[in-house]
This record gives sequence, C-alpha cells and structure tokens, in this order.
Amino acid sequence: MTQTSSATVLKGKPVADKLLGELQAAIPGLASRAGRPPGLAAVLVGEDPASQVYVRLKEKKANELGIATFDHRLPAGTPQRDLEALIGKLNADPAVDGILVQLPLPEQIKEEQVLRRVALEKDVDVFHPENFGLLALKQGVLKPCTPAGVIEILKHYEIGISGKRVVMIGRSKIVGLPLALLLLHENATMTICHSRTRDIPAVAREADIVIAAMGKARFVTADMVREGAVVVDVGINRVGEKLVGDCDYEALLPKVSAITPVPGGVGPMTIAMLMVNTVRAFRLHAFPEEIL
Repeated sequence: MTQTSSATVLKGKPVADKLLGELQAAIPGLASRAGRPPGLAAVLVGEDPASQVYVRLKEKKANELGIATFDHRLPAGTPQRDLEALIGKLNADPAVDGILVQLPLPEQIKEEQVLRRVALEKDVDVFHPENFGLLALKQGVLKPCTPAGVIEILKHYEIGISGKRVVMIGRSKIVGLPLALLLLHENATMTICHSRTRDIPAVAREADIVIAAMGKARFVTADMVREGAVVVDVGINRVGEKLVGDCDYEALLPKVSAITPVPGGVGPMTIAMLMVNTVRAFRLHAFPEEIL
C-alpha cells in the first residue's frame, strides 16, 4: 500500500505476491498427495502479438509455481472443428486441470461455441455460461479472474464492502456483470451504469465505491465522485505511448480516499487469480471428497 498526501494507492502486486506465495507453498504437498502436479493447458490460435505475450506470461508464472503447462499453438486458419476436437482431447486428459483458450479468436471461429466446449470443471477463465449461472447462485468453485482479483484487492487493503453503495460503470460479461455478482455476494448495494444510463456522473457521486470497467480512457473524472470515495479502475487503454485507465488518475488523487493505479493496480491480479483457479480445479479433480 502506498500512501500519497491525499489517497491510498491500491497496488495489485503485493496482493498477487501474497496469493502466489501461498500457492507456491501448498503445491508441492498437493502434488505429492496426488502423484502429479496441477496442469494448465493454454490454447492460442493465430499469431496475435498481444495474445502471445499474455499466454507466455501465464505459462511462465504457472511454471514458477510448479504447475505443469501444456502449450497448444494453432495456425490462424484453423477450422472450428479442429479447435473443438483439441478441446475435447484436453477435457479427457487427466493431467489437465485447467483449459485456457486465449481470446480473441480468429473471425472464422465461433467464440461462444468454443467456450461452451470447455468442461465446466476445467473452465479456469469461467467463461462457460453454466459456470456463470453457478456464480450467480453462489455455488461455483471457480470465480472469474479479474472480478475475483478486484475483491481480493479490496479485502487486502481492508476496504469494507458490506453495506456500501457501489456503482459499477460497465456491464461486460467478462468484468462488469460477474463483478457485480461477487459484490452482491459480499453484501454491497449495487448499481450498474452503462451506455443507456441517464446522467452517469450523478449516479456515480452517490457511491462509496466507484468501479470503472467500460474501456474508455479517463472517462471517470474528479467531478464524478464524491469526496473520500474509493475508486477501482479495471480499464487499460493506450493513449499515444502511454497506458491509462478508465479513470483520470491524477485528477482523482486529491479527492478520493483510495484508488488503483493503471498500470499496476488490478492488472497483476488477473494472472494470480488464474493460478488460484487452476489449483482449485486440480484439488477438485484430485481430492473431490474435500470441500474447497
């Protein structure tokens, strides 16, 4: 935690390091009991440079922790049936606990159809619609990585959620909607704003916690939050050579009580929570009689 003259900067790396340290300590014992390490399969279709970087970072972190990785690189022209056949093989492979299909997929691939092919218990990104339903009912073992990372940051820095008024700006199926559900499970009073919401600034000024996840650079300005509010910025946008969030960080610093930076805030949590999900899936497969 970094304390500026006016706001606490909620850095994600200390939170991620703590979670990853706990996994690194636990994995050898779990692997010894199971007779094998946790396994994560990464599927990348095409040669998108950003996707290649993301997959490489995820596999590197998994290997550092003692998680076995299975790398599957397919050409950009791969047909739907071949990708689905590979996922079917990974579903049946007892050494694979988690399947990561890196998005976006090439245009000839029907993304939703592919994500539905991933076995529920191996869906470590939690993109399958049935897993979303389990999440809504508070019955899922796996939690979406970025939303779960936001909850971990708030808890790590002892920012209360229960009873707080939280305004979520953005309703994407990857961040906004699942994060709203997780916050409801923590007894927050939720309001979700989106492109059709009237007077978003007026709504946001009522919040104790404002979460920005709409993908618009510096959308949340100082006049949109009340004095002493907490701001969580999930966005990442490139403006020229600079990476910025969905919030005007410098303008908000003097007004808020706490804020996540971009980069260095929520970002480090996504890979950390992917590792957490992989180990949870492994435990579910190796020790199904144990309650996670």
